[in-house]
Amino acid sequence: MKIGINKLAEYFAHTHFHVKGVYHYRIDPKQSGWLKTAPFPGFIFPLGGQAQFYFDGTPYLAGIGNVIHGGANMSLAKRVIGNTKWEYCLVLYHICKPEPEGFTLEKADFELVIGKSPRLTELLRRLWRVSSQPGSIPAFQTETMFRCVLEEIFICAHNQTKGGAQLLFKQVSDYIHEYYMDPLTIRELAESHGVNENRLFYVFTKYAGMGPGDYLMIHRLNRAKELLVTGDAPIIAVAKSVGYSDPYHFSRRFKNQFGIPPSEFREKFRNNA
Repeated sequence: MKIGINKLAEYFAHTHFHVKGVYHYRIDPKQSGWLKTAPFPGFIFPLGGQAQFYFDGTPYLAGIGNVIHGGANMSLAKRVIGNTKWEYCLVLYHICKPEPEGFTLEKADFELVIGKSPRLTELLRRLWRVSSQPGSIPAFQTETMFRCVLEEIFICAHNQTKGGAQLLFKQVSDYIHEYYMDPLTIRELAESHGVNENRLFYVFTKYAGMGPGDYLMIHRLNRAKELLVTGDAPIIAVAKSVGYSDPYHFSRRFKNQFGIPPSEFREKFRNNA
């Protein structure tokens, strides 16, 4: 079954649902079996390895980078592929009727391609931990955490589509503007937003006219310009505050970008002022 990510997000935005169970499994290679799914629909979140699933005969290859949804009371055949343990998190949920007219997930099976998302992995581990704790507060946290998980997969899936390119650019550029002083890498930026480096490079070239690495560098250097003319901090302190641990590397980059080293830039600007 094919399903649009916008339609799916709209469904969960307007349908009441509750988490019925959170399960974490590790299965040895080559294992296989057949069963009936639970009386509730659920999401399969791969954490490691690969497995072949058949929901009522429809095949899905599950692995890191996608999420599988299975319906209630369906025929399920599964087989672990390769020589690595198949690890996944299963979240079952109960749909509180009524559902939107003409659209139901209770018996639906489908796949979402989301790419790699370290944030999703961390959210799932937190969801698993809190769901196993007794009490009303952990129960409330479980519901809240699952909604965070859904938000992450919706955003990641949307970022994989052509229509999600502008949103992806805004998300990553906003992240750069906030955390430019941290030791960011392009791989980390891509993985943390559920895409590969090629996808990120394409999106930044489309909307900024440059790759994400150059975008990060120019933002850092522009921020350094502001600090040089509005404060008296030493050059080495300015460099560190914009993400350069090596002041000599910072000075070379600054000169290449603006034509003069940071010390001369500060002096020239103040003299002109």
